[in-house]
Amino acid sequence: MLTRLAPTPSGYLHLGNILSFCITTALAEEKQAAVFLRIDDLDQGRVRPAYITDIFQTLHYLGIVWQQGPVNATEFVKKYSQLKRLALYEAALNILRDKKLVYACDCTRKTMAFCRCRQRKLSLDGLHHQWRLITDGASLDASLTDFIIRRKDGFPAYQLSSVVDDVHFGIDLIVRGEDLRPSTVAQLFLCDLIEMPAFRQSTIFHHSLLAEKDGQKMSKSAGAESVHYLAAHGIPAKDIFQKIAQAAKIDATVTDHLSLGRAYLRQFPFASENGK
Repeated sequence: MLTRLAPTPSGYLHLGNILSFCITTALAEEKQAAVFLRIDDLDQGRVRPAYITDIFQTLHYLGIVWQQGPVNATEFVKKYSQLKRLALYEAALNILRDKKLVYACDCTRKTMAFCRCRQRKLSLDGLHHQWRLITDGASLDASLTDFIIRRKDGFPAYQLSSVVDDVHFGIDLIVRGEDLRPSTVAQLFLCDLIEMPAFRQSTIFHHSLLAEKDGQKMSKSAGAESVHYLAAHGIPAKDIFQKIAQAAKIDATVTDHLSLGRAYLRQFPFASENGK
């Protein structure tokens, strides 16, 4: 089996990211799976070289290991950036276009509630037009009705690129936060349409999230406490893991990424959710 860590270099990695990585590596150990490092950098407007570097520095500082994928930021940019796989995403988009399963949309967040783009039949080749997938008949979260698969800047959207990447690299064990459960359903719907049934054979797990003090989920954009900050202030890795355990309400003493991940799986066991 092969699983993956899939950080996005849009900010410094926070404690919630690390909890997910620990669960992933512990589950990989349990399932005798290898770990692939997949960095999602398609949102070029938010990507910063410092954030890419931070991924590798943070993983090394915490002793989190992976067996496949880039070994450093330079190799990532040269060989593993999603920009190197644009042809794969374009092929998937063209399948949907040929099947007439997409339509163009020029709505903004403010005008989305009044969207009539499907009826307007805008050109798919129009400047600054995003592509939406026709999701008639799918049991999706309301927020993912006719979800975007190609952004206004011409780049593929997350739902499509994530499926294509997982199939391309042979990922068959996926560990995600509970907030991505609706995305999982959307991607299972999408994988058949783009003729990538291998994604449906994956084993998928969703785990609970770390929350801020106000109850909101931890996020980079909200300025969540980062490992970068803690390491710069001399906080040892073992203390960071214990801090995460306390935030996750894990009743155990932990010292490294595997002990934290194992403790989570013991206290909060969850059944696999196969895409089959």
